[in-house]
Amino acid sequence: MKKTKGDTREFDLYSPEMARCPQPIYAEMRNTCPVARSTSFGTVTLSRHEDVAAALRNPEVFSSDMDIALALGTERPMIPQQIDPPEQTRYRRLLDPLFSSKRIALLESPIRAHACELIDHVIEAGECEFDKDFAVPLPCTAFLILMGLPEADLDLFLELKDGIIRPPVAKEDFAGAIEYRKKTGQRIYATFEALIDEKIEHPADDVMSELLQAEFEGRALSRNELLDICYLLFLGGLDTVTASLGCSIAHFAANDADRQLIVDDPTRIPAALEELLRWETPVTVVPRLAKRDFEVAGEMVRKDDLVMMLLGAANTDENAFENADSVDLGRTANRHMAFGAGPHRCLGSHMARLELRIGIEEWHRRIPHYAIKTGETPIYSPAIREVTYLPLVWPVSGERA
Repeated sequence: MKKTKGDTREFDLYSPEMARCPQPIYAEMRNTCPVARSTSFGTVTLSRHEDVAAALRNPEVFSSDMDIALALGTERPMIPQQIDPPEQTRYRRLLDPLFSSKRIALLESPIRAHACELIDHVIEAGECEFDKDFAVPLPCTAFLILMGLPEADLDLFLELKDGIIRPPVAKEDFAGAIEYRKKTGQRIYATFEALIDEKIEHPADDVMSELLQAEFEGRALSRNELLDICYLLFLGGLDTVTASLGCSIAHFAANDADRQLIVDDPTRIPAALEELLRWETPVTVVPRLAKRDFEVAGEMVRKDDLVMMLLGAANTDENAFENADSVDLGRTANRHMAFGAGPHRCLGSHMARLELRIGIEEWHRRIPHYAIKTGETPIYSPAIREVTYLPLVWPVSGERA
């Protein structure tokens, strides 16, 4: 049933149903209520590809500069993601070369070596919990290498990440979550303060050292600017690749033909990953603040509305993708928005793609045949679409002949 003018539908983006299988709910939203106004959450949600893409490319109306940023434990907006052009554009000119495909390619060798080490730890056991044993440590260690942090800090950064993304409070305790994130945020700032001091004394070949030596509009970056950039890199670099790795492996574990396709021909892996990024978009929703009244799909978005861009729904829109409700690992011209769109498109997309490709390549080179453990059910999370529990089994060496 199509939405009628003035109808209000409530969609809980954090429900167990959304976590388990969001695609049918995405379709319902697009078809019945493409501009959904929630009285419970005080938000407006856009779900069609054309509306989401247009809004993300229009920061003059849909702004990233909003107080909701402080809910992530920050004292100031993260740079450059939570500021708008033209100021945001100036920072992107500084940062984009540090995350270019050429610059990021230099990390392939250490990331691949670490992927192999992680597999070495589990391969002869014949089973693992994939999230904990591979999907979490691979991108987190890559982030440490990128920033020039010691790998011994892995457990600390995992603790800090979870303190922001998944604070240990009741789901409905919003005030408690904000307070826990605030305290965690102070620890994150302190950690990067110490790294700044260390790299001033002992510069090396890493992003933090390059930021300290960079010239921004005729001057060095201030300490607060450095901290606000690092905070964004920290949050963006740790959780989303973990989510995509887990969702990809869960798909291959449940779809033998797709798995065999990339085992037989690993050159198909990059295109396969783009399709799984479309289908299992990790960051399902991004917020924007409406700066003025604006009409979307025949509905009026009002000034100061908190507008949620539902990337997961946009990426499965049948009006934007042929056979959008099926996974096609050979899909070409894949215009998905898993990394966003417009001026705030993900700074670390080249890094994410490198980590995903290496992780999937090495896993299937070493463990080509695996399945979800009998009697177990993967557990998915909402908002960040991650498989937080993915128990896998495979034949060990003596059983492979």
